[in-house]
Amino acid sequence: MLYFVSFGLLLAGLTCINVIFSYQSKYIDPHFGSTLKFQLLMLPLFLGSNLAIGYGIKFGLKAVHQLGYVLIIAKCIEVLISLGMGYWFMKEVPTWKTWIGLGVIGVGIAMVKQK
Repeated sequence: MLYFVSFGLLLAGLTCINVIFSYQSKYIDPHFGSTLKFQLLMLPLFLGSNLAIGYGIKFGLKAVHQLGYVLIIAKCIEVLISLGMGYWFMKEVPTWKTWIGLGVIGVGIAMVKQK
């Protein structure tokens, strides 16, 4: 059960943060004033996202008892979310090189999990 709670919290928190930064890069003027105003408005969302990520890591650690493995999975989730944000906001379609990179990451996870 902790696996699902951890995964859900990590997915929610990382998705929220990536949506905020993707939206900022596409729609917010890069001048300091407008960026500062946007970031200040987003503080409550950042707080909730950081809490979700923190608890996702905490529950993941309780489930697997290896912090390195939990953090690697969190980064893999973030890479997949980043691909989605790239398509959603910038209409970037992953190339074959991207899929090879994801395959290398998958092999690395398999190697880390072996005893």
